[in-house]
Amino acid sequence: MNFEIAQQTASVVFSDSYLEAREKFVAAVPTSRSYPCSSKGPSGEALFTDVAYFGSPHAKKLLVLVSATHGPEGYHGSASQLLFLRTRRHEELPPSTAVLFIHALNCYGFAWDRRSTAEGCDLNRNFIDFSNPAPPNPGYEELDEHLVPADVTEEGIHRAEAAIAEYRKLHGEEAYRSASYRGQYTRPGGLFYGGAEPTEARRTLEQIVADFDVAARDNVIIIDYHTGLGPYGYGEIQCEQPSGLKGYERAAKIFGPSVTFPDLGTSSSINLPGTQDEYWQRILGDRHTYIALEYGTYLWSIAVLRDEHWLFKYRPDAVDSELGRKIRNATKRHFYPQKPDWNEMVLWRAHLVHRQALERFRSGD
Repeated sequence: MNFEIAQQTASVVFSDSYLEAREKFVAAVPTSRSYPCSSKGPSGEALFTDVAYFGSPHAKKLLVLVSATHGPEGYHGSASQLLFLRTRRHEELPPSTAVLFIHALNCYGFAWDRRSTAEGCDLNRNFIDFSNPAPPNPGYEELDEHLVPADVTEEGIHRAEAAIAEYRKLHGEEAYRSASYRGQYTRPGGLFYGGAEPTEARRTLEQIVADFDVAARDNVIIIDYHTGLGPYGYGEIQCEQPSGLKGYERAAKIFGPSVTFPDLGTSSSINLPGTQDEYWQRILGDRHTYIALEYGTYLWSIAVLRDEHWLFKYRPDAVDSELGRKIRNATKRHFYPQKPDWNEMVLWRAHLVHRQALERFRSGD
């Protein structure tokens, strides 16, 4: 993929809305299977997670590409999936290999430019085993009313930020980051809420996995597209804690030494409960390699998530008002910069990662 082709491709594969992205994806695949969402989009439109499969149904090696685990992160995820199709990699698969596209897993969040699901959950904290006690996060209990304050006047925000600053001073940055970002299961409407039960989007993924017999494969590589952490435009290949050191080593063998892992202190993320990798580890164990392909956008700002959560928690009547659209558009811009340079950087990295995954399958290792 040369520079000119990359520029031309970027102008075609990126979209400005969930509906546009869905139309492009469905048009790009010969056949697709649609999984409906019970929620509607901003204009009352029906929402779907769309799935396409290429290769032998009995292939023992499977590449799974997942977009929009977090709603507005679906813009680049959808574009990366369309890039894969435009470069026709799915037409060069050996009989042993297949590819499964999962487009807009959290289609509600994608349509509403909301990172959370319709239930107000962070899908990437929702894959815990709910038959066991949820992971505690006492630090979040202390910070909740300040992270998503009911009063968002200038004075209210000032009080909240002062309380957060005091917590950071008393407990340190590492404790603050863990408390605010790691995930919590006690405060619906709060940041990174993991839920009290499996969300509809999680159940959709589980149904897709059953329908396509994913658990029967011998070797599965999952690429889950994300944005928001790290340097602008850089695609960090993150492993998650559920796969452990073995999962990291498998990923590094496929994608090289740029792979990161929280337990080694190399990742821009921290260890998180309930990630999608927890689900893949549960059903596949050492037969899978999961990576979150995480692209940096702008300097991380808790204010973007604060405003989004405040809107849906305290002003659900205003989500499609001028105020609501302003807040949702800010979330969209933060996780999808809509800049030509960023778009091109994203595609270059995705192109490389797609190729590396397929080459590993071809190598027979």
